[in-house]
Amino acid sequence: MSYEEAKKRYEALGIDVEAAMEKLKTVPVSLHCWQGDDVRGFDTDPSKPLTGGIQTTGNYPGRARTPEELMADIDKVLSLIPGQPKMNLHASYAIFENGEWADRDKLEPRHFKKWVEFCKERGLGCDFNPTFFSHPKCDPLTLSSPHEETRKFWIEHGKASIRISNYLAEELGQMCTMNIWTGDGFKDVPADRMGPRVRYKESIDEILSEPYDFAKVKPCVESKVFGIGVEAYTVGSAEFALSYAAANKEKCIPLMDNGHYHPTEVVSDKIPALLTFFPEIALHITRPIRWDSDHVVLFDDETKEIAKEIVRCGGLDGRVHIALDYFDASINRISAWVVGYRNTQKALLSALLTPADSLKALQDTDQFTELMVRQEELKTLPFGEIWNEYCHRCGVPGDGEWFEQVKDYEKKVLVNRK
Repeated sequence: MSYEEAKKRYEALGIDVEAAMEKLKTVPVSLHCWQGDDVRGFDTDPSKPLTGGIQTTGNYPGRARTPEELMADIDKVLSLIPGQPKMNLHASYAIFENGEWADRDKLEPRHFKKWVEFCKERGLGCDFNPTFFSHPKCDPLTLSSPHEETRKFWIEHGKASIRISNYLAEELGQMCTMNIWTGDGFKDVPADRMGPRVRYKESIDEILSEPYDFAKVKPCVESKVFGIGVEAYTVGSAEFALSYAAANKEKCIPLMDNGHYHPTEVVSDKIPALLTFFPEIALHITRPIRWDSDHVVLFDDETKEIAKEIVRCGGLDGRVHIALDYFDASINRISAWVVGYRNTQKALLSALLTPADSLKALQDTDQFTELMVRQEELKTLPFGEIWNEYCHRCGVPGDGEWFEQVKDYEKKVLVNRK
């Protein structure tokens, strides 16, 4: 079936296909730099294991080892994905020059100058994350530590991250989300659950006392169920993060990662619940398998449902800030990036091509039989033709056209990295 024929099928349902594609071209989705080097960064010894609830599995050849290699890999990815990507950096990706080095509490905007230059040349915005893991001063707690010296170090890191986020927003002319997540918690049953949370709250309060323009910088508080080494108790639980954001709406927003909940919970249902009360929320889109395993995003049911709720709730008009967050070291890292990003775009385009108003009308008039029938029939519409047309209009390959380029890049570039 041709694109024009597929378009007519959607138009028969009252869908403006051209408008849907044009809308999606304007939606920022953050591309996470840490997929390219297995979350190693450039500020610590890359030979040491990751700590603080972070773990990658696999040793596929071609991991980026330097800023130049990582940027080259990102350029390859950008040539293969449609839409309006942003960059997403962790503080550990600071770039030092001329033998300089700064610890995380002393990081400055200038340590991200090369990333700003990279983004400017490509017309990208940039989001940011303080890095509260894989560092000697994780004791193992960070912002919730009972040791004042430890907390002070990490609070200063958070404040430095606010200043860096301000710099990214001002230099690139796009809003910067700055996400606060720690792996703080305990491996076994704690004797005090409240104390660490009180300290965590006070630490975030101090971080957010650093001046910033909330229109330009959106600090986020991200929750988690558990992590490696903190199986029994996580300080920044869902209840903690949501309560903190609700109590501080004028200076931060909640961030949901769809891998950070119990296996029977779904973030798609949480999106409209939060948007009922919050003007804005942030999302990390990933794919959990039984736990927060950060698998590559697929075009699966939950990814589609997340996208539907974003679109239905008006989230594409600045209410929902979308980023990817996964890291797979067992497969070609370029492909992992591209597959996950393209699938997120597919889900959003599919949602934009859904006749939400007519389906809502069926629900509101108790026509549940017809609602089920219509929803099921939508699943067999010729979406692939619309998707490939969207890709070509964005100047990137359609499905079935891009993977050979990745294999060629692997053969010429990645296999030469030892």
